[in-house]
Amino acid sequence: MTHSRVQPDAHPAVLPAFRTLLERTDWTSLATACGTGESLPAALTRLTDPDPTVRESAARDALGAVTHQNSIYQATVPVALCVAAVLDHPAIATDRSPADGTTPRNAPTLVRLLDWLGDTARDADDECVALGERHFGADFLDEYEEMRAFRNARPALFSAVHPLLGHDDPDVRHAALVAAVPLVEHPLLTGHRADMAGHARRLLATSTDRRHRDRALEALEAWGHDTSSLEDASDIAAREHYARLRAARASSEGGYSEDPPF
Repeated sequence: MTHSRVQPDAHPAVLPAFRTLLERTDWTSLATACGTGESLPAALTRLTDPDPTVRESAARDALGAVTHQNSIYQATVPVALCVAAVLDHPAIATDRSPADGTTPRNAPTLVRLLDWLGDTARDADDECVALGERHFGADFLDEYEEMRAFRNARPALFSAVHPLLGHDDPDVRHAALVAAVPLVEHPLLTGHRADMAGHARRLLATSTDRRHRDRALEALEAWGHDTSSLEDASDIAAREHYARLRAARASSEGGYSEDPPF
């Protein structure tokens, strides 16, 4: 495992303004999956463009370069902080799913950004750290400073995600819950789990989204809740399917069923 060295940074729970983050970050010095972050400020700025097509293109340009193959790069943390800082921007906050329940061609910008934050947080969660330590030794997190920096930034990211747990659009509040689950592993945030458990139960009572249901059930189980009464037939079928996949993979790989983190 090889990672470029970065200075660890303990981010405060209060998130700086987007413009402050953009202007005070030395983007050209930060590594991405395909070079440096010099093009990121322009892409991040376009995330708040009034045109949803422009925002969609900006999200691809800004997010793809800093989370390639589930890795955390030097530029990942400042991009994540900028994303969190624009979640309440009017152009993003008013972009929502159709009221008639139809599926849009592309997810609203707010949902897409929350999905990205949640996926990236999962790439730096406690399970990934434990897996890294098993494969690379106890100093895994000391050597992988990019991941450590992201984990330090979780309180600041959560401060932007948390208000969206009560959003009136169910797509937004469910995406916010899924994003918040790995963030509240941070020691300063564990007190939010009781409230989030309530949100998870409400999600399970209404949502049919497989990914959202899986994340909600996983979270409740990890927090010590009995989920047997919350599962429906699809959850049981999915759990059994996942178990068969793990067993088949372990059998085909001679009992080895874990991949080291990137």
